[in-house]
Amino acid sequence: QVQLVESGGGLVQAGGSLRLSCAASGNIGRLNAMGWYRQAPGKQRELVATITNDDSTHYADSLKGRFTISTDNAKNTVYLQMNSLKPEDTAVYYCAAFTWSPPRDYWGQGTQVTVSS
Repeated sequence: QVQLVESGGGLVQAGGSLRLSCAASGNIGRLNAMGWYRQAPGKQRELVATITNDDSTHYADSLKGRFTISTDNAKNTVYLQMNSLKPEDTAVYYCAAFTWSPPRDYWGQGTQVTVSS
């Protein structure tokens, strides 16, 4: 099992920045990738960004240039730096972790990000 704990959410004005953190624990040696997803009220959960063990990253097209995903392997932590935030970025942000074989996914409890106009 893998446990994920997010932190760093909060209220920020439009144009501001936040950095989310996700600390992983448990059987993390088998993880192949980690990522961030978000879910706004009344909408489906959507991909924000992912990063693999070899530091290959993937971003939602609409977020490229404003959001950056990174890891600190020594701390078993993945980060999401969010800049130039917009009110439409308001959502619950979830950390996720994945194994390829067998295919499994793990999720954190989510952290609220609210961007005021």
